[in-house]
Amino acid sequence: MQGTVIRTAGSSCLVRTTDGGDVECTVRGNFRLKGIRTTNPVAVGDNVEITVSPEGGGMIVALGDRKNYIIRKATNLSKQSQILAANIDMVLLFVTVARPETLTTFIDRFIASAEAYGVEVVVAFSKTDIYTPAETERMNELADLYENVGYRNVKFSALTGAPANVLEILKNKVTLIAGNSGTGKSTLVNALIPGAGARTSEISESHLTGMHTTTDSRMYFLQQGGAVIDVPGIKGFGTFNMRREEVSHYFRELFLIGRDCRFGNCTHTGEPGCAVKKALEEGRIAPSRYASYLNMLEDGDESKYREAY
Repeated sequence: MQGTVIRTAGSSCLVRTTDGGDVECTVRGNFRLKGIRTTNPVAVGDNVEITVSPEGGGMIVALGDRKNYIIRKATNLSKQSQILAANIDMVLLFVTVARPETLTTFIDRFIASAEAYGVEVVVAFSKTDIYTPAETERMNELADLYENVGYRNVKFSALTGAPANVLEILKNKVTLIAGNSGTGKSTLVNALIPGAGARTSEISESHLTGMHTTTDSRMYFLQQGGAVIDVPGIKGFGTFNMRREEVSHYFRELFLIGRDCRFGNCTHTGEPGCAVKKALEEGRIAPSRYASYLNMLEDGDESKYREAY
């Protein structure tokens, strides 16, 4: 029997079968991806083959080919990875400029990883109703920054219902909703799917960071067509299996400008004739983007991403 994983929680999964039924499943022992060590061999969005016992319980016995996925280095085991979602059309990356503040390093790491796996990213500036004039100005500066390097953005508050600009983007697509805890992801899910009951979070007053509320990953189907995948808030984003010489390929402006470097293997860190460094000095590359690039070059230090990024 074939189906799609629509929820994962620990070692159990919920599979929506091709005939529309839902089957609670476990994963067959020692089931692993081809050549990739992961903490979760099966993710929401995966197409799977299952067997069902006479009692009604299911077991996932085979995993279908993936067109893409979003993967990050696992936070508790730095040599393993975690797949956030598979077979998606888009990521809606939630960003807040305050309460909590999303660091540009986190944004750029996530976008670079999505670029590596061919997944479109739309930057979602949420909770616009809570910002001061200065914070709104900062949000607009970030929106312009990412739009100038080729990423669409939306600005909204989901407190009064599902925003029309977000509904239009989500229509007929499978979208991963991702970001730090406390950025409004579950509020949007509740606005999109009445009755979903996704738990919303409070902000830690001592650290001004979001506290985890979503504990499992789940796919919700939209009435207008398409689906959204809600995952627990992400504290850090470690890149996985990204070679040092490839990092600049996933920063669109660095890759484009880097074609004019004197040396084909330029790392943009001090080589003579570096077009990227020249563009940085001339203000054609945002300092925050270049800082994120340098940060990712240092990913050999496997602890760097854990807390701050």
